Amino acid sequence: MHKASPKGRFTIRVYGLLISDRQEILLSDEYRYNMQMTKFPGGGLKFGEGPEDCLRREALEEFGQPAEITDHFYTTGFYQKAMFFENLQLISIYYRIRLKDTLSFPVSVKPFDFDRETDGSQSFRWKSLDKLKISDLSFPVDKHVAGLLIKNREIWTG
Repeated sequence: MHKASPKGRFTIRVYGLLISDRQEILLSDEYRYNMQMTKFPGGGLKFGEGPEDCLRREALEEFGQPAEITDHFYTTGFYQKAMFFENLQLISIYYRIRLKDTLSFPVSVKPFDFDRETDGSQSFRWKSLDKLKISDLSFPVDKHVAGLLIKNREIWTG
Protein backbone atom coordinates (compact mmCIF):
# COMPACT_ATOMS: atom_id res chain seq x y z
CA MET A 1 0.00 0.00 0.00
CA HIS A 2 1.27 3.48 -0.89
CA LYS A 3 1.23 6.35 1.55
CA ALA A 4 -0.70 9.45 0.60
CA SER A 5 1.47 12.25 -0.67
CA PRO A 6 1.77 15.16 1.77
CA LYS A 7 2.44 17.47 -1.19
CA GLY A 8 -1.10 17.85 -2.41
CA ARG A 9 -4.69 16.70 -2.39
CA PHE A 10 -7.70 16.80 -4.66
CA THR A 11 -11.05 18.49 -4.42
CA ILE A 12 -13.81 17.20 -6.67
CA ARG A 13 -16.71 19.40 -7.73
CA VAL A 14 -19.79 18.19 -9.59
CA TYR A 15 -22.03 20.48 -11.67
CA GLY A 16 -25.33 20.25 -13.51
CA LEU A 17 -26.02 21.76 -16.91
CA LEU A 18 -29.76 22.45 -17.00
CA ILE A 19 -30.97 23.57 -20.44
CA SER A 20 -34.55 24.76 -20.81
CA ASP A 21 -36.95 24.12 -23.68
CA ARG A 22 -36.22 27.73 -24.70
CA GLN A 23 -32.53 26.82 -25.17
CA GLU A 24 -31.36 28.68 -22.08
CA ILE A 25 -28.85 27.40 -19.55
CA LEU A 26 -29.24 27.90 -15.83
CA LEU A 27 -26.50 29.93 -14.14
CA SER A 28 -25.91 30.31 -10.42
CA ASP A 29 -24.87 33.72 -9.11
CA GLU A 30 -23.30 33.39 -5.68
CA TYR A 31 -21.46 35.35 -3.03
CA ARG A 32 -18.75 33.32 -1.31
CA TYR A 33 -15.27 34.02 0.02
CA ASN A 34 -15.97 37.79 -0.16
CA MET A 35 -16.58 37.78 -3.90
CA GLN A 36 -19.34 37.55 -6.47
CA MET A 37 -19.14 34.52 -8.74
CA THR A 38 -21.17 33.09 -11.58
CA LYS A 39 -20.97 29.35 -12.10
CA PHE A 40 -23.03 26.34 -13.02
CA PRO A 41 -25.15 24.87 -10.21
CA GLY A 42 -23.46 22.18 -8.15
CA GLY A 43 -20.88 21.71 -5.46
CA GLY A 44 -18.37 19.57 -3.67
CA LEU A 45 -18.23 15.80 -3.58
CA LYS A 46 -18.32 14.42 -0.04
CA PHE A 47 -16.31 11.38 0.99
CA GLY A 48 -18.41 8.26 0.55
CA GLU A 49 -20.65 9.54 -2.25
CA GLY A 50 -20.30 9.10 -6.00
CA PRO A 51 -20.37 12.05 -8.40
CA GLU A 52 -23.95 11.38 -9.50
CA ASP A 53 -25.08 11.06 -5.86
CA CYS A 54 -23.35 14.38 -5.17
CA LEU A 55 -25.17 16.13 -8.00
CA ARG A 56 -28.56 14.76 -6.92
CA ARG A 57 -27.86 15.99 -3.36
CA GLU A 58 -26.72 19.39 -4.59
CA ALA A 59 -29.86 19.75 -6.73
CA LEU A 60 -32.04 19.10 -3.69
CA GLU A 61 -30.00 21.55 -1.60
CA GLU A 62 -29.85 24.34 -4.19
CA PHE A 63 -33.11 23.90 -6.11
CA GLY A 64 -35.21 22.31 -3.40
CA GLN A 65 -36.33 19.73 -5.92
CA PRO A 66 -34.88 16.59 -7.51
CA ALA A 67 -32.96 16.56 -10.76
CA GLU A 68 -32.33 13.66 -13.08
CA ILE A 69 -28.93 13.13 -14.70
CA THR A 70 -29.28 12.58 -18.44
CA ASP A 71 -25.63 12.16 -19.44
CA HIS A 72 -22.01 13.02 -18.69
CA PHE A 73 -20.83 16.18 -20.46
CA TYR A 74 -17.24 16.86 -19.36
CA THR A 75 -14.57 16.05 -16.76
CA THR A 76 -11.57 18.32 -16.27
CA GLY A 77 -8.82 17.22 -18.63
CA PHE A 78 -6.12 19.63 -17.49
CA TYR A 79 -4.41 20.64 -14.25
CA GLN A 80 -6.37 23.25 -12.34
CA LYS A 81 -5.25 24.54 -8.96
CA ALA A 82 -8.13 25.13 -6.55
CA MET A 83 -8.76 28.86 -6.31
CA PHE A 84 -9.61 29.19 -2.64
CA PHE A 85 -7.43 26.54 -1.00
CA GLU A 86 -3.70 25.96 -0.91
CA ASN A 87 -2.23 22.68 -2.08
CA LEU A 88 -5.43 21.39 -3.73
CA GLN A 89 -5.96 20.29 -7.31
CA LEU A 90 -9.48 20.78 -8.65
CA ILE A 91 -11.28 18.11 -10.66
CA SER A 92 -14.69 19.14 -11.98
CA ILE A 93 -17.33 16.83 -13.44
CA TYR A 94 -20.27 18.16 -15.48
CA TYR A 95 -23.49 16.34 -16.25
CA ARG A 96 -26.48 17.40 -18.26
CA ILE A 97 -29.55 17.31 -16.05
CA ARG A 98 -33.29 17.84 -16.20
CA LEU A 99 -35.78 18.49 -13.45
CA LYS A 100 -38.06 15.61 -12.53
CA ASP A 101 -40.97 18.03 -11.99
CA THR A 102 -41.94 21.50 -13.18
CA LEU A 103 -39.43 24.14 -12.06
CA SER A 104 -40.48 25.32 -8.60
CA PHE A 105 -37.59 27.49 -7.39
CA PRO A 106 -37.18 31.22 -8.06
CA VAL A 107 -35.25 32.27 -11.15
CA SER A 108 -34.34 35.92 -11.60
CA VAL A 109 -33.88 38.01 -14.70
CA LYS A 110 -30.93 39.93 -13.24
CA PRO A 111 -27.53 38.80 -11.96
CA PHE A 112 -26.88 38.57 -8.22
CA ASP A 113 -30.50 39.07 -7.28
CA PHE A 114 -30.19 38.69 -3.51
CA ASP A 115 -30.73 41.15 -0.68
CA ARG A 116 -27.28 41.18 0.88
CA GLU A 117 -23.85 39.96 0.01
CA THR A 118 -23.45 37.46 2.81
CA ASP A 119 -21.48 34.25 2.45
CA GLY A 120 -23.73 31.70 0.79
CA SER A 121 -26.10 34.14 -0.94
CA GLN A 122 -27.32 32.61 -4.21
CA SER A 123 -29.71 33.35 -7.06
CA PHE A 124 -30.38 31.63 -10.36
CA ARG A 125 -30.95 33.03 -13.84
CA TRP A 126 -31.35 31.74 -17.36
CA LYS A 127 -28.90 32.68 -20.10
CA SER A 128 -29.73 32.05 -23.73
CA LEU A 129 -27.28 29.62 -25.30
CA ASP A 130 -27.21 31.96 -28.31
CA LYS A 131 -25.88 34.75 -26.06
CA LEU A 132 -23.67 32.71 -23.74
CA LYS A 133 -20.09 34.03 -23.55
CA ILE A 134 -17.06 32.54 -21.86
CA SER A 135 -16.76 35.75 -19.85
CA ASP A 136 -20.19 35.10 -18.28
CA LEU A 137 -18.55 32.53 -15.97
CA SER A 138 -16.09 33.24 -13.17
CA PHE A 139 -13.86 30.17 -12.98
CA PRO A 140 -11.45 28.55 -15.47
CA VAL A 141 -13.11 25.13 -15.77
CA ASP A 142 -16.60 26.67 -16.04
CA LYS A 143 -15.22 28.98 -18.75
CA HIS A 144 -13.86 25.93 -20.58
CA VAL A 145 -17.26 24.22 -20.37
CA ALA A 146 -18.98 27.41 -21.59
CA GLY A 147 -16.58 27.31 -24.56
CA LEU A 148 -17.61 23.72 -25.29
CA LEU A 149 -21.28 24.71 -25.10
CA ILE A 150 -20.65 27.63 -27.45
CA LYS A 151 -18.61 25.50 -29.86
CA ASN A 152 -21.41 22.93 -30.01
CA ARG A 153 -24.23 25.47 -29.85
CA GLU A 154 -26.03 23.97 -32.86
CA ILE A 155 -26.45 20.69 -30.95
CA TRP A 156 -28.34 22.47 -28.18
CA THR A 157 -30.28 24.97 -30.27
CA GLY A 158 -30.57 22.98 -33.50
